[in-house]
Amino acid sequence: MEWGTSIEFAPVILMFKDPDRVFCLRTAKEAANALIKEFHTDDGEEFLLAIKLCLDVIEGKADPEQLRAAIIRAADEAGVAAIAVLN
Repeated sequence: MEWGTSIEFAPVILMFKDPDRVFCLRTAKEAANALIKEFHTDDGEEFLLAIKLCLDVIEGKADPEQLRAAIIRAADEAGVAAIAVLN
């Protein structure tokens, strides 16, 4: 698989304290960008697992729903509100 490949999962909305920082994540690429650029903590266990799962999903080694769950846990760890949208 290639980095630009769209591997979608049910959306997760991340809401930071700043009301202008709201992100809706649906793909591994969107998740990786948000985790790397928007999270202020980069050494939490859940954060690191979510980053690893971004790559694993892109390479076809993990299910996108595993990544979705990891994003929610990483957000909780970082004190970021995460809204899990169901299809």
